[in-house]
Amino acid sequence: MKKTLLIVVIIVAVIIALPVINLIRWSVQGKKPLDIIIVDKTVPTLEREHHKPFNWILTNDRFVKKESKTSYSYRKDYYGFFPQRPLRDHKWDRNDYRLTDLINLADKNDAIYFTDTYGVFFNDWYRGINKSRKSRKIYGGLNNNDFLLLKEMKDRNKLIIMEYNSFDYPTAQFESVRTQEKLGITFSGWTGKYFSSLDTTIKDFPVWMTTMYRKEYKKPWTFTKPGIVILKEKDIVVLEEGKHLKHSLPEIITDPASSQKYGVVPSVAFDQWFDIIDPLQNKVISKFKLDTTPIGDSLLINNALMNEFPAVVQDPVAQRTYYFSGDFATYNVPFCTARLKGVEKLKGILFSDKPDDTRRFFWLYYRPLINGIFNDYYLSLNKK
Repeated sequence: MKKTLLIVVIIVAVIIALPVINLIRWSVQGKKPLDIIIVDKTVPTLEREHHKPFNWILTNDRFVKKESKTSYSYRKDYYGFFPQRPLRDHKWDRNDYRLTDLINLADKNDAIYFTDTYGVFFNDWYRGINKSRKSRKIYGGLNNNDFLLLKEMKDRNKLIIMEYNSFDYPTAQFESVRTQEKLGITFSGWTGKYFSSLDTTIKDFPVWMTTMYRKEYKKPWTFTKPGIVILKEKDIVVLEEGKHLKHSLPEIITDPASSQKYGVVPSVAFDQWFDIIDPLQNKVISKFKLDTTPIGDSLLINNALMNEFPAVVQDPVAQRTYYFSGDFATYNVPFCTARLKGVEKLKGILFSDKPDDTRRFFWLYYRPLINGIFNDYYLSLNKK
């Protein structure tokens, strides 16, 4: 009995001690001062899931603000939409940069990351509204000041990262086109997403897609299995597992050289929204791959689409501008773990070895990719 009790006490002591040890290991790491502008216009809840994962990585890797030497707060240190407590009152604020701020911001800061510019819509903000329907915009879209700040940062050869849905609705076409030109890419107009079920009876399924489908094909929506939906204005392509897809989850594939450079896995499943771009002269670091059948290939070809397209591109000259063709910075990571060094080693708790475990994307792809990009950039600024 005493031996059993001793074993239990030892196990409990280890469980308690490990987080403390990892916190101490994190706290003794050298800080990396870097001033970063974070832009997130899609913040319908207090969780701030569209930029919190990025802040988690900055905190975990000890990137701090230059002046205060403190970590970035995912609650305060960003530009965009700010929900106010209590949420039931539907009060919100905004933190926008003005035209007169842009030169100073570009001079002072080292990097900018547009994590999400889509915005907040009526049915996101007001509880009880059917989220499966389209609704009007409350706030969002890439605007003139965003473009001008991006231009000023690029002119100064600063680090720039921009993500999915910077070019599509609700961004105005003029802002979209000139931003694409500045990044040296072309947006095809197509966006898509994986759905674990295409059954319209599941909660929050975007039934407006079924209306699009009926209008284009003049027949009812009969899909129920997992699949991928790809959209462009009034056009829609539905790829269902079994008929059009051998396996429904999109994969992000990275070539061996880039995989080694950034420390990312060669292949990882991805279940968020993505867009399809032409990289033009940009370097393709990673690409999306859809596991299509011959029927699926024919459907894509009929719409001038392929089953492979860029996921991450980098400008070929200065190599300091990146575009992520997916909703990469969205993940509900437990922020309390950000100050624990080596937490990613808790495989089996945070994620599994199963290829279809979409949690792997954050831990094995997005986190090392961001770490690689920012650490390389930080070292380049601090070369003696």
